[in-house]
Amino acid sequence: MTASFVVVPQWQGSGSSRAMRLSDGANAIRGDLPSKATRVVEVPVEAGESQDTGIHRFACLTAIRAATLAVLRESPEPVITVGGDCGVEFPAIEHALESFGSDTAVVWFDAHADLNTPESSPSGAFHGMVLRALLGDGAPGLVLREGLSAGSIVLAGVRATDDAESDFITTAGIRRILPADVGGAALVEAVRATGASRTYIHVDLDVLDPAEVSGVGYPEPFGVSVAALVESIKALRAEFPLAGAGITEYAPSSTDAASDDLGTILRVVGALTAPTAAVAGTA
Repeated sequence: MTASFVVVPQWQGSGSSRAMRLSDGANAIRGDLPSKATRVVEVPVEAGESQDTGIHRFACLTAIRAATLAVLRESPEPVITVGGDCGVEFPAIEHALESFGSDTAVVWFDAHADLNTPESSPSGAFHGMVLRALLGDGAPGLVLREGLSAGSIVLAGVRATDDAESDFITTAGIRRILPADVGGAALVEAVRATGASRTYIHVDLDVLDPAEVSGVGYPEPFGVSVAALVESIKALRAEFPLAGAGITEYAPSSTDAASDDLGTILRVVGALTAPTAAVAGTA
């Protein structure tokens, strides 16, 4: 595919004590992207008010959503959105559904399900609610009322869920591929079972095992290897056209440390953007 990137150095959706490092992470990745194919969404410095929504920094998040959508709508082709926190995926997936229709499966590579509501969230951080908001449960201004259904979601590599999220996954019948099965045929079969003709691929870097990447705010043990993640992305792209993708939650401990993980991150970028013929030949 012709790669087009939108960088959104948003940190306001994170509940981490190192949240502002997400801006550094997004900009570190941006430094290795082709400048002519990359646009940047300006993110305010301030935190913003919750406005009694149960979502920390809600006011800023809604403003960033609007600004991100405006930039995304300038692109007719699928876009790779680079965060920032997982909250950047709200406008990114909203735009993908708007552009390519609800016949799109969302493959959620993440250590966490991000399926809390403002009422169930233990933190009030939007990055733990974003997928649920895309399903229509959330606060006005950060909720998608139409377009995404639970049957269109495949959780891949998720291994840390709150009780309310686990209950919802079971009740809603959301498909789930355990870390040990990522990289095999199970993931492609799960997407086929959704009936979708396209995929949106979300990659929170904490889906990877902590031995594979150091610059994440919420590492979880027993994660996915880089090789398995890249293999899975290639297999998905060989089977389904891409409606878009996102890479999120890179929070290096320092500017110098940012270079430690960039080789790994660029392997993921490469899998998402390689020409389809090349992907099919390596799958």
